[in-house]
Amino acid sequence: MLWIKTFHVFFVVSWFACLFYLPRLYVNHAQTTEKPLCEMLLGMEHRLIKMMWFTFWGTLISALLLVYSIAGSFWLDYIKQGWFIAKVALVAGLVFYHFWCIRIHHHFRAGTEQHSHVWFRVFNEVPALALLVVVYLVIAKPF
Repeated sequence: MLWIKTFHVFFVVSWFACLFYLPRLYVNHAQTTEKPLCEMLLGMEHRLIKMMWFTFWGTLISALLLVYSIAGSFWLDYIKQGWFIAKVALVAGLVFYHFWCIRIHHHFRAGTEQHSHVWFRVFNEVPALALLVVVYLVIAKPF
């Protein structure tokens, strides 16, 4: 079980690194109109999205294995705990955020993205807040 926890933490940290950095690239992208810089940022975003997909799937698979390794045949009781349901709801929101980030990249690529760099600075804080609450839920299991 320790190996599964290790892989889960590794993939979660890696996925969050992508969720933190991609919107930061969008801040830079929204501030520039220079064609070479836009092309470079599009390439960086594209490569980061590929990494984000890998870490997303690693997070998901390791999470399923971790729940089963912790709860075994009692997994159904385990996933009915209040803290776990709240955590899954936040993770579902982060998955939505993940897909929203990819959609934004497509808008930048098409030249149709309208949000300002200020909006992206605020948008960039969403996963940090979600992470704080998820970590609290996992450690404290308050309900």
